[in-house]
Amino acid sequence: MPFVRSQDVEIYWKVEGRVSNPPLVLLNSIGTDLDLWASAIPTLRRNFMLLRIDTRGHGASDASDGDYEMQMLAGDVEAAMDAAGIKTATVAGVSLGGMIAMQLALDAPERVTGLALVCTSATMDPAAWTARVETVRTNGIEGIVDLAMGRFLSPQFISDHPDVEATIRRNLLTMDPAGYAGCGAAIRDMALAGRLGDIAMPTLVVTGTRDTSTPLEGHGEHLIARIRGARHVVLDAAHLAPLEAPDTLAAALIATLVH
Repeated sequence: MPFVRSQDVEIYWKVEGRVSNPPLVLLNSIGTDLDLWASAIPTLRRNFMLLRIDTRGHGASDASDGDYEMQMLAGDVEAAMDAAGIKTATVAGVSLGGMIAMQLALDAPERVTGLALVCTSATMDPAAWTARVETVRTNGIEGIVDLAMGRFLSPQFISDHPDVEATIRRNLLTMDPAGYAGCGAAIRDMALAGRLGDIAMPTLVVTGTRDTSTPLEGHGEHLIARIRGARHVVLDAAHLAPLEAPDTLAAALIATLVH
């Protein structure tokens, strides 16, 4: 398994597809791992060389203690890109992954050729995330699992795919609470909203009609308005769009990002 040392932890990464294809980095949401993108991979792999990364504290990547920062998480992505021999890439991220993608585009614009911001935001309620971080550090993941699952997937999708819901719930419950809390602190403390005008690369903003966590109203609309030239695609999906609408999401990425 390929790992790279980034700052104080080992980060897990995985490359798929032909090296002659344009590189696309795929980042997961808080509480999931790189398998979040699994259903979209067969389609995307035909058009891109894919680099998937387990965010710090998630999947096979190590969890460090304490609060994380978006700059730290963006640095982990750079380390994985270096390990994979990727100098520049389009970066697509879901929720937390989209926030990390924006941070990377601001910190290292020379490495990011395009962005796909999926069900994400540049600002979240700090008080709500403070409470969530404290709950996880006090009571473990069990204290927030029902809240998280209620936002991750739509009731109809859960009814049609109870096996997927069970898998996501189990993975969430077995992750290191330090990783969830650390990333939650990064979401709480992010400072992206005032810098969106500095993002200059082609950007796709994807929102879900059933997403109650980062809907178009109050979240996606601000990305569209403040990132110059941003394109917008709407999917019939809740927060974890790669699970609920993998084919339409993959098609949107290919249509927008392949030149």
